[in-house]
Amino acid sequence: MFELKDKVALVTGARRGMGKADALALASQGAKVVVTDIDEKACQKVAEEIESQGGKALALRMDVSNKAEVEQGFDEAIGKFGRLDILVNNAGIYVPKPALELTEEEWDRMIAINLKGQFLCAQRAAKEMAKNKWGRIINISSIASGQTGVGIAGGVHYTASKGGIIGMTETLAQEWAELGITVNVVAPGAIDTPMVSSAQIPQEAMASMLARIPLKRMGRPEEVAAMVVFLASEEASYITGATFYVDGGWLAA
Repeated sequence: MFELKDKVALVTGARRGMGKADALALASQGAKVVVTDIDEKACQKVAEEIESQGGKALALRMDVSNKAEVEQGFDEAIGKFGRLDILVNNAGIYVPKPALELTEEEWDRMIAINLKGQFLCAQRAAKEMAKNKWGRIINISSIASGQTGVGIAGGVHYTASKGGIIGMTETLAQEWAELGITVNVVAPGAIDTPMVSSAQIPQEAMASMLARIPLKRMGRPEEVAAMVVFLASEEASYITGATFYVDGGWLAA
């Protein structure tokens, strides 16, 4: 099950954390993986790790908020592997700031990377996938995305972007179903990644958060990647427009 041999996957924000875990997991199932991020050298290390395990990979610099870079990146990926079957829209940032202090520029940057970037990549990917009447687009959101009872103080721009991803996904799933493309969301809870570490969450706040999670721990990037692999596979062929929460039971508590 979950065989991805001969499939070509592109993962954004793949130099570390969940994106790296997604890239490695897809490769382990046989996919050829295009590793993209704003740091090409770091992407190359991930690509080399994939190749050291017998896989095939390509490392590319890509700023998802820049349409020209997105187009160039997809051109290079398709030029290398000849097709595109799977897109994992993982690239994103989290820079906390109280809403009353948030500048227009800070708002725009968050939305440009976290939301617009996912659309630009999904749009280009769908044009390629439509050629073969088969595609999997997996957008990474968050449990802090609206209608879940989970807000993040200092993260109004972040949660707005993550909520937008779910709304966008539901519409794209309807529009692209006839093209053979499924579009789904993975919405992680508290996952132990460099982005979370860099947010410097106070110890008291972290302890309070973990206390709300039935499994009493943060998730691992590999546990999110397992859901990504499933949604990328043939076994997920009747799933589209859905959101899957990988949160240790947080929303059930």
